[in-house]
Order: sequence, then C-alpha cells, then structure tokens
Amino acid sequence: MAFSISLPASRQSSLPPEYPQQTNTITVTRVPKDFFHPVLLDLLRGHFATYGEINRWAPLPGFGRIIIVYRFEDNAESAKQHCDRIVIQRSQDGSEVELRVYRADPNPLTNEDIFGTTIPEDNYLRPPAVEKNFLISPPGSPPVGWEQIREDPPNANPLADDLMHALQKLQLQERRSSLEVLLEPHEGSGVGVYVEDCGLEDHDEVDEGTWVYGETAPARSRWVQTAMPPLRAAMVA
Repeated sequence: MAFSISLPASRQSSLPPEYPQQTNTITVTRVPKDFFHPVLLDLLRGHFATYGEINRWAPLPGFGRIIIVYRFEDNAESAKQHCDRIVIQRSQDGSEVELRVYRADPNPLTNEDIFGTTIPEDNYLRPPAVEKNFLISPPGSPPVGWEQIREDPPNANPLADDLMHALQKLQLQERRSSLEVLLEPHEGSGVGVYVEDCGLEDHDEVDEGTWVYGETAPARSRWVQTAMPPLRAAMVA
C-alpha cells in the first residue's frame, strides 16, 4: 500500500489572509474509510506535523474526518491555507482522492506526563451548585461543614392542637332519638357536629361461647343474603 500527497501550486505560493477569529483546530473531511489504515494515518500526520507541533490527533472513521489540534493557532491557520485542498494519489491504479480542510472550534491543550495524555479540568462536567446538589439522585456529597443533627420523633398527636382544643369544648346540647347534637349550626348555616350511635341495639346478643363446631356461627346467622337477580327464561325448542 503506497500513497503520495500533493498540493495545488496556487495554494503553496499564496499568503494566508488575516481572520478575526483564530483557532488552533482544523478538520480534514471527505476521508474514505480505507484511508484510516495505520500506514496512511501516519503519512497524513507526518505531513500536517510539518506545519507545527500537533497537540492532539483524532481520527474519526465513523464520520470520515480527522480532527487536528495544534499547539499554536498560527500553525493551524498555516495548515489550513496550504492543505486545502489536499490530493492523495494511490500508486496501484493512479486514482486520486481530494480532501478538504476546514477551521474548527478552538480546543484546550492537553499536557503529557509519564502516565500519558491528560484531559484538562475544564473539559469535565462540574457538579451543580450546593443549593441544587440535594435534588439529584443519588445526591452528591454534603457541603463542607455539614453535620448530622438529631431529628425530632414522629408526631404523636393525630390532630392539630387547635382542633383538639375545639373538640374538647364540644358538649352534648340535644338528643334526638339515636342522634346527639354537639354543635348546632347558627341560624341554619355554618358547621354542625352530630354523633349517631351505629351499634347493634336492635339485635339480640348471642353468646359465642355456646357455639358448637359444625353448626352455623352465631355471627353469620345475622347476615342477610343478597337475592340472586332474576334470570331470563330459557327458550326450549
């Protein structure tokens, strides 16, 4: 597999114009999938490295592009001016492939150490502010200086204090058969409180202790069964 890189003569001799927005990143587009071979990638990287120090080299086969981040903006602008358009020729059949080079958004530089390339802190997502930190799941770490406090026990009063105090003031005002009037609405409007006895006063008390196993339970003898709804007469031929 052999390739050769050539540039148009007009691009090699032209001077780069001034652009108001400088960038240290360029993007090589129209890259065929078979060009992402290690041999050709090394050839392309060596060619673009002649314009300046490359900080990051990112081939993207799925997008057919190569992103190149230079350490200095002037190097990226020089590569853009001299390499757009760039022609790669295959030595087997003599066919040519033209690649385009465009300016891209600036990218932060990475520092290389003994462990390899490190990504700067500005590229990481930062946690939300403290006032919103407890709204995410799972919650983040508590703020500095936070201490666990002893929580109050559960509320022992089923009703509010003012409601309990109002109920204690209620007294029997009138008895109407099984209805006891504790609070009568004023002039027919307002809030009224009535107590009605829902006990089984009309039923005879049955001693459960006299029940014999195998017989109908006394409690069930008081149940009233629901009648079956009427059925339509079947038509017999």
